[in-house]
Amino acid sequence: MAKRKIISSFLVFFALLAALLLATKASSARLGADSDSVIRMPTETETKTEMETEAEEEDEIGTRWAADVCHAYQILKNGGLKEENIIVFMYDDIANSPLNPRPGVVINNPKGEDVYAGVPKDYTGVQITAENFYAVLLGNKTAVQGGSGKVVDSKPDDHIFIYYSDHGGPGVLGMPNLPFLIAADFIEVLKKKHASNSYKKMVIYVEACESGSIFEGLMPEDLDIYVTTASNAEES
Repeated sequence: MAKRKIISSFLVFFALLAALLLATKASSARLGADSDSVIRMPTETETKTEMETEAEEEDEIGTRWAADVCHAYQILKNGGLKEENIIVFMYDDIANSPLNPRPGVVINNPKGEDVYAGVPKDYTGVQITAENFYAVLLGNKTAVQGGSGKVVDSKPDDHIFIYYSDHGGPGVLGMPNLPFLIAADFIEVLKKKHASNSYKKMVIYVEACESGSIFEGLMPEDLDIYVTTASNAEES
């Protein structure tokens, strides 16, 4: 990926996004219908075909995305950033899930402390859509559906940081509610944000498989945006 201009100044506005692909109702249904009466280690599971195993893995609900976003929020808040300048998108289906051994608690490492407490829930559940994400980033309050209504109402001298953590694929990022975030659409939104003269610099971190494909060959060089991704266009 071509290196974007590095931003060293203080970041003013942050939009944190954790959008899990599957809804809580899926895990609830599985809990009643398919759950085992004992906890087994991977090597102790009943014999299954490779396809059956892969299908079950696809059905599992991810947790690390929301945990990472909660942890990021705590870092920013503890670092002195005002809550009014933080916007959180989070499906919010793990803290109180019946599968959570510590109800109401979210950790991001085995011995970690709770990172869930105090995290604002600006947009959760069905409110997490690509349309809402774009509207919030563009500061378009009238286009936002549901949630807190908080948007990135930035000015020409402001700095924006976006942390996006989810599943990814070639040219797409996950959303719990279809459609997914499409690379070409996201780039167009970034162009609009730049054209509106509503920020000075922007930093985008994306933690997703094949996340480099969102920007490689698509991202203009003149938007004053620095992008870093967890993988290139082909890595998982």
